[in-house]
Amino acid sequence: MLKFVKNYMDSISGIEVYPIISLLIFFGFFVVLFLWVFTAKKEYIQTVSNIPLENDNQNQTEK
Repeated sequence: MLKFVKNYMDSISGIEVYPIISLLIFFGFFVVLFLWVFTAKKEYIQTVSNIPLENDNQNQTEK
């Protein structure tokens, strides 16, 4: 089975570019995410981190 797949992949021209593109997309996503995390405002991070606690407090007061 593996020999068939290897022979089939070798017959496709230009297929070697797809793993490179997927690696660049993967790496680029995490670079952008890393930059966003370090440039995000502290007030925004604090507000977003308190959202689950605020929802929990609302649920407890409704009961």
